[in-house]
Amino acid sequence: MHGTSILDEADRLMTVCNSCRYCEGLCAVFPAMEMRRAFSDGDLNYLANLCHSCGACYVDCQFSPPHEFNVNVPKTLAVARAESYAAYAWPQALSGAFARNGLVISIVAALSMAAFILGFAALNDRGVLFGVHIGPGAFYRLMPHNAMAALFSAAFLYAILALVMSVRAFWRDIGTPIGGRADGGSIFQAIRDAGELRYLHGGGVGCYNEDDKPTDRRKLFHHLTFYGFLLCFAATSVATLYHYLLGREAPYPWWDMPVVLGTFGGIGLIVGPIGLFVAKSRRAPELLDESRYGMDVGFIAMLFLTGLTGVLLLILRETAAMGPLLALHLGAVFALFITMPYGKFVHGIYRFAALVRYVQERRSEAGS
Repeated sequence: MHGTSILDEADRLMTVCNSCRYCEGLCAVFPAMEMRRAFSDGDLNYLANLCHSCGACYVDCQFSPPHEFNVNVPKTLAVARAESYAAYAWPQALSGAFARNGLVISIVAALSMAAFILGFAALNDRGVLFGVHIGPGAFYRLMPHNAMAALFSAAFLYAILALVMSVRAFWRDIGTPIGGRADGGSIFQAIRDAGELRYLHGGGVGCYNEDDKPTDRRKLFHHLTFYGFLLCFAATSVATLYHYLLGREAPYPWWDMPVVLGTFGGIGLIVGPIGLFVAKSRRAPELLDESRYGMDVGFIAMLFLTGLTGVLLLILRETAAMGPLLALHLGAVFALFITMPYGKFVHGIYRFAALVRYVQERRSEAGS
């Protein structure tokens, strides 16, 4: 018996799949499964987070519904994966907060922070809200830089702490990789596998969505979203170095590095999340964990709002719309930070940890 009913079902399916092994060439889940004859809770959470939900095993399986064996690996592992986010979340009191109401909570958090910033500005000088501010330091007319930095640094550091504690618990539960601790080679290979979305291809043909015709659309939109996020993070990092090392205050000219990185990153965070939302809305229900739809859409919405408000702020920063747009942008960023450890964001981190373990296991198996 396992800790939850979905892990009991995952154990049953892995036992059936371990007897069949028809799908062993599709992704990393099945070779990892074949290294085991019994499955602990940690093993099943490891396999669930190793799954990229391409849907190929469901389409290829001779025991998928309506067969009496009722083998639906993508959906079962999707539910187990979502439950693992809550199981390892830190602090535990917030573990299930975003499972069903992620979209509502994220939007409320974003609008609340935007309202706080607008109220802060209005309390000091109402004319600042809709005034036209140009040149270095224009953004800080709404809120002083030190206050803004302190507020968002606290939110970011909290998110990092919560994520570190969560991943630590996950890593301990899935166990030390067979053959010893993860080394630099396995980490580097896992970075490549994650960066290329190597296992989101259904064994080489693509990802299954609304029908039995595989495509690479989900892979493309994942790439746009992920690398858009990284570019925006790089833009913020460069701007921080500009401010503290060079004494240069935002906003920066169009051709400057933070603006260039942020522009391309913002475009990725607009196009990618739209594509992911459309793909999710069209995907066959038998492949989805519909009970966590709010959590998934909430994360996509925050990424989209962060990209959209950032690009609009760049375009309209020398107009009277700058104040409200800056408040909305900062509200979206704040909401993204504080929901990171409890929403869909953690799936990328858990999946990377699972990939590290998988590479190490395969290397150990090959060596022995």
